[in-house]
Amino acid sequence: MNASRSERLARASRLVNVSRASAAAGSRRARIYNLSPLNAADMSARRLSAPFTRAFVRARSSTPFDATGAAVDALRDELTRTCDEVFARGKKLNWVFLGAPGVGKGTYASRMAKQMGIPHISMGDLVRAEIKGETTIGKEMKALAARGALVPDATVLEILKRRIERGASEGERGFLLDGFPRTVPQAETLSGMIEVTQVLNLTLREDILVEKCCGRRECGECGKAFNIADIRSEKPGEPTIVMPPLNPPEKCAHKMTQRPDDTEDVVRARLEVYKKATIPVEDYYRSKGLLSDFAIMGGIPETTPTLIRHIIDALRRT
Repeated sequence: MNASRSERLARASRLVNVSRASAAAGSRRARIYNLSPLNAADMSARRLSAPFTRAFVRARSSTPFDATGAAVDALRDELTRTCDEVFARGKKLNWVFLGAPGVGKGTYASRMAKQMGIPHISMGDLVRAEIKGETTIGKEMKALAARGALVPDATVLEILKRRIERGASEGERGFLLDGFPRTVPQAETLSGMIEVTQVLNLTLREDILVEKCCGRRECGECGKAFNIADIRSEKPGEPTIVMPPLNPPEKCAHKMTQRPDDTEDVVRARLEVYKKATIPVEDYYRSKGLLSDFAIMGGIPETTPTLIRHIIDALRRT
């Protein structure tokens, strides 16, 4: 019989400091970070081939939780080539990733954007940058937050519009927008600003989403995110979902913190809010023939190859 979610999380918490996976992750990370740097002169002198250069950059930017191996590397290269071909035909790569809280939008968006040669734009990051930079809009948003008021759509969209326009002026060939729009009016306004070429809706069963959110942890010192949830769901008539924990290395294991709102009741409440506001957004893009669904059935190493293939196929249909 499967252990309950609370039992699995408790077991993972007790084992996190001595987990072999943690030790192995720390060892692999050390090997990755100890790669000798190559400067521009080295690269020029050696006349490195494009595949070698891509492999070098990939090794330096990967984490122990990335998918690895010749097969997935070939898929990454195919995705890059396909995006180059689409752009060469005069089309932009203006993508949107949708999905419920905790599904992994930011994680997968940042990885896919690198391979597609476009920037990953997170609305949360843009808003935080405005506030931190104490811009005029940032001060307005900070004041609204202090009063407990919501930031108007017009303000959020103005921030996004400026970011997209700046990217266009700098020669960016598109963007991958993460977690926005969240309402149909936002989607309609965005469509009036710029052409959205593809929308990918990441899905995951709700009980797994709750378990993932409750397992999220962050190092209080370095800020890196981990997840101690050890998920294996085997339900009659449904595909098995396996998501191994993303345990911290030994240097972070004693400094784990948890968001106060990552509790089951709060997570389920967030999901209800999401459903009411964002499912109509899915319908909006689906009616325009822009949206495709992608079901997440495993961890990052297992999901990455199938997600890359899904994106390649979507690009070739355009």
